[in-house]
Amino acid sequence: MIGKVPSKVPVQVGFSPRSPLPSSTPSAHPSNTMEKIKEKMNQLRFEADNAVTRAEDAEAKNKKYDQLILEKDQEITSMSHKISVLEAELDKVDAKLAEAKASQDEGESLRSTNENLTRKISLLEEELDAAEKNVKETMEKLRQVDVKAEHFERQVQRIEQERDQWEKKFEEMQQKYKQSQAELDNMVANMESL
Repeated sequence: MIGKVPSKVPVQVGFSPRSPLPSSTPSAHPSNTMEKIKEKMNQLRFEADNAVTRAEDAEAKNKKYDQLILEKDQEITSMSHKISVLEAELDKVDAKLAEAKASQDEGESLRSTNENLTRKISLLEEELDAAEKNVKETMEKLRQVDVKAEHFERQVQRIEQERDQWEKKFEEMQQKYKQSQAELDNMVANMESL
């Protein structure tokens, strides 16, 4: 990683590393040009460090959203299991209700038996209503979890795109830095040969 540079680096407006050297006094001008090149390179280092920081931030957000999606997936699995259990209970209650109704049909001649069965049916119907309500609530929660999971997946995709953009920017900054370094080395070599 490129070393950190101070945040307030002076930027020379209109400076180009490829600008030809003016034919003024050779002793004072090369050091001035060297200063400008150093300032430009410091600016490039600063921008590259910022790009690295932003890319690391995007990666951290991406990990956070991956964890959230994992948690939501686990929640969906748990809700699916609860729904299966409730559906099994609902089937049992339906079977009991069917048995109770059949018993009621067979025991119409016995009044006391009929009253007991009626109470049992009423209780079973209440259980059935409660189980159906529970299934509906669980299905609604599952739907909400699905919506949240889709939302987090979209956020993760957006952050991954951001991260890719910052990585590309960082690579471009590294390339600019290498070019500036090569130009600086070339200028230093030319000055040393004077």
